[in-house]
Amino acid sequence: MTADDVLDAVRDLIPGIAARAAETDRLGRVPDGTVRELVAAGVFRMLQPRRYGGFETEPARFFEVVRTISAACGSTGWIASVVGVHPWHLALFHDRAQREVWGEDDSTLVSSAYAPVGRLIPVDDGYRLSGTWMFSSGCRFASWALLGAVVVGSEGRPVDFVTVLVPRSDYTIRDVWNVVGMRGTSSDEIVVDDVFVPDHRVKSNYETSQLRGPGRKVNTGPLYRLPFAALFTTSVPVPVVGVVAGCYDEYLSSMRERVRLSLGGGRFVDDPFAQVAVGRVASDIDAATLQLDRNIRELWELAKAGRQIPMQLRLRTRRDQVRATERAVEAIDLLFRTAGGTSLFLGGVVERAWRDAHAGSVHVANEPERAYALYGRDAFGLPVEDNLI
Repeated sequence: MTADDVLDAVRDLIPGIAARAAETDRLGRVPDGTVRELVAAGVFRMLQPRRYGGFETEPARFFEVVRTISAACGSTGWIASVVGVHPWHLALFHDRAQREVWGEDDSTLVSSAYAPVGRLIPVDDGYRLSGTWMFSSGCRFASWALLGAVVVGSEGRPVDFVTVLVPRSDYTIRDVWNVVGMRGTSSDEIVVDDVFVPDHRVKSNYETSQLRGPGRKVNTGPLYRLPFAALFTTSVPVPVVGVVAGCYDEYLSSMRERVRLSLGGGRFVDDPFAQVAVGRVASDIDAATLQLDRNIRELWELAKAGRQIPMQLRLRTRRDQVRATERAVEAIDLLFRTAGGTSLFLGGVVERAWRDAHAGSVHVANEPERAYALYGRDAFGLPVEDNLI
């Protein structure tokens, strides 16, 4: 399948995904049938290695698919984006780990919780792992999890920050996801209690940031020469922007025939303040989309050419990721205000999009001040070090 094939398949699914958006929000999880449809459409294979049934798609096309899904349902788009980027990360691990996940079933899904809250104690041929991780989106559909952890040395001090691959049999899931927005992502807690993790399922975060690792020896395509912060961290703002873009389209459609019952009456579309709001929102959505797309495409072209990815581009990518989310939140706030009292009703398109966009904006990858400060340090010629660069 090509990216166009996946996009065509997804477009056929959009009416059903949109029709189930309210149910997804109410249930607190994406329906199993929707996940099966996304699997069948090839969404989760787009960034997966060809060696294991994937398509190794240009990432900009993957994010185009994510935006399309997110416009219909924010929670479904979030799952498509975050779970869909994990095959790329798994491809950086030792091939033995990849084979354990995809060897018998190359449609196996992987969730994550990257906060380094786990403790890894070295033992013979591996480690003992314990910890509790919050916010593992889509963990109910996954058979494995990528978990952040700290390797603890003999003196009890951290010696490395890593990502650990753990099978579903080694952890439990706590049903704790009762939140304001992105309710359907079922981002529950994962609990691991003193389990053994072999060496080949542990990946150094520093090694990943340096574009090194055993997976790149077997997955040699340009997709696996991209930085973690470019791929995973872009997977966070894209669904937020998609949610707002979808809400904007619905807003235009519903407001065209609206007649005001206050402020002197008249058609809503004739109100110059409403027209100004539409112009601002459209511009923010375009700016967010275009900047995200530009950066991912430039990174892709450098990777294809086998050229080094400059620090300035990495920093600009992070800068524009957080700014995209800010633009999206500013846009949905404006739509919410100008839609009037109808935006207050629970379950409405504007109300749900407002909640979803704000919920997505609080992900750690969307911390604007940290990303802007890193960009500013580099612009002033100061050294920059950060896991998300």
